[in-house]
Amino acid sequence: MYTAKDIRNLALLGHGGDGKSALCESMLYVTKAITRLGKRADGTTVSDFDDEEKKRQYSIKTSVIPVEFGGCKLNVLDNPGYFDFAAEIVQSLRVADAGLICLTAKSGIAVGTEKGWKSLADAGLPAMFYVSKLDEEHANFFNTFDSLRDIFGASVIPFTFPILHGEEAVGVVDLVSKKAYDVSGKEIALPAEAEEKIEEYMAELNEQVAETDEALMEKFFMEEPFTEEELLKGIKEGIRQRSVTPVFCGCAMNGLGTAALLDNLVRFAPSPLEGKPAVRVDEEGKESEFPLNPDGPATAFVFNTVADQYGKNSYFKVLSGNIEDTMTVVNARTGDNEKLGNTFFPKGKDNAKTAKVCCGDIGVFTKLASVRTGDTLCQPGKLVTIKPMTYAEPCYRMAIYAKTKGQEDKVAAGLVKLNEEDASFTYGNDPETKEMIIAGVCDIHLSVIIAKLLSKYKVEAELRPAKIAYRETIKKKVEIHGRHKKQSGGHGQFGDVYIRFEPQSESEDMIFADETVGGCVPKNFIPSVEKGLRNCIGKGVLAGYPVVFLKSTLYFGSYHPVDSSDMAFQTAAGIAYKEGLPTAGPTLLEPIGELKVFIPDANMGDIIGDLNKRRGRVMGMNPDPDNRGWQIVEAEVPMGEMSSYAIDLRSMSQGRGSYSLKFVRYEEVPQINQAKIIEDAKKADEE
Repeated sequence: MYTAKDIRNLALLGHGGDGKSALCESMLYVTKAITRLGKRADGTTVSDFDDEEKKRQYSIKTSVIPVEFGGCKLNVLDNPGYFDFAAEIVQSLRVADAGLICLTAKSGIAVGTEKGWKSLADAGLPAMFYVSKLDEEHANFFNTFDSLRDIFGASVIPFTFPILHGEEAVGVVDLVSKKAYDVSGKEIALPAEAEEKIEEYMAELNEQVAETDEALMEKFFMEEPFTEEELLKGIKEGIRQRSVTPVFCGCAMNGLGTAALLDNLVRFAPSPLEGKPAVRVDEEGKESEFPLNPDGPATAFVFNTVADQYGKNSYFKVLSGNIEDTMTVVNARTGDNEKLGNTFFPKGKDNAKTAKVCCGDIGVFTKLASVRTGDTLCQPGKLVTIKPMTYAEPCYRMAIYAKTKGQEDKVAAGLVKLNEEDASFTYGNDPETKEMIIAGVCDIHLSVIIAKLLSKYKVEAELRPAKIAYRETIKKKVEIHGRHKKQSGGHGQFGDVYIRFEPQSESEDMIFADETVGGCVPKNFIPSVEKGLRNCIGKGVLAGYPVVFLKSTLYFGSYHPVDSSDMAFQTAAGIAYKEGLPTAGPTLLEPIGELKVFIPDANMGDIIGDLNKRRGRVMGMNPDPDNRGWQIVEAEVPMGEMSSYAIDLRSMSQGRGSYSLKFVRYEEVPQINQAKIIEDAKKADEE
């Protein structure tokens, strides 16, 4: 059994296709946890075990890969590289103590590299780089390292670098131990050219280490060499403070550099005891640190949920004490008791049964029905609430329909289950458009949800563009006479009203006024006139959208002492509405959204041009205070023009940009655009 000091929790980040899952395979193979390397193309990797991942050949969920090496257990959290699944990274960074960002020696820094760095910086976690695929043609570690240094600063230092024979990487040099290793991990003689590089990189490392401690800084300026103990302690502290950012290298397919990487991670990556403390939230919402405590009451934080055909798997990290499978714990969110029993160590799809998970380690509970991502499980009487995850607001909205009529309830039930697994998407009925709306990060995110509805819950659904909640109003004042007279033997029906319709700006809701005098319409029938009008304003005369900013004034009328009734006056008011509004200059209104786009300076021209095409008005452009070289563009834009914006922004900014959009008000649709909206509404009505 490992203890907290022997554990390393490491989040694996980077762009899609940059070798994260392959590195996990290499780590497992080098440590003899598997006997052959799995391949993504064959669907045989340990970390991509979900059917949807095998089919698509990229990661969708974070998988936990335990690697045992050098007396330590490394819990490697292999995260998806596609930005549609960024919520998985948010979750894994809550339990990781450091991050390793993968990039390739051929392609160099990608958008995922930058995003990985920013995610770790925002989380306040140490960052390290792994330059992969040294065996690819035109791979160049040293060019890639120079790019890393240019973008991320002087803290970036190569802890391992390749030994080249021509262009082929035949070994790696470990900077700190000053040793060289071949592809099989066997120690070899240090090449002469490597000694120069060791001297250069060690000088840079010493300078960064000196910044971690005043005594070391003094020694550095006096040009006194650090002792081995001082250097190793300084490196660990430098990594923890983010003043030292190690760069490792290797090739997952032949194992080059994997053992050297593992050795360095064991020596220098922080243990959970040295990592950033969790954050607890009290009943008043105040936040405070919750340091890891092996001797405290048992406390576990659930950071991820995966549902399969057998039930629900709740992945957790122990933050205090130990979790044992005989325990009963309390869910701090619900107050419910949860009896444990099915407790495992995760390893991709395979879980290893365990009776105990120690403080700082990661485990998985199965079949805890009421537990969801973000919950804190505590010892009875010792309740704490760990701050749950917050996700970026999902902006890509689509309507979701069952392909087979009558299966709407099955779609809704499936979304409830999938939302337990992925809390980063939202869903719900839009009361205006009568559609079920699902919102996610982008198109790939929602397509995965649709695929999972079919594979896990056997319900076929499809996505359609969400309808826009337009409105109608009038621009002119008109006076109209509405009369309802019907004689059919016995009592007849008689209602007679004169109504003035005019625009108003005080309230979106209709304002009703009574200006009748002399009892031309009896007082008891005036509410009937108002009710008749309110029954009508839900359907406008242009395209059937609700009518807003309307004032209706009853100023004259007449009645019959026997035939007048509540219903007769309601009907008369409806006749006045239907005859009067088409002559009052009816027009369409569209929802306008307040848009904020966060983009690099280089994309500014494309973004502004695109907003102009969407009839947007740019209200301001300001430098992003949190990101040097970035801009925040603020604009007002019709929400009907924004259905594909998530996809288009991703294309224009190569995945770097992000945005938020919220409704602010309604504005008149330009006449040139009204005809198409009216035509589409009529078609939909006919269907």
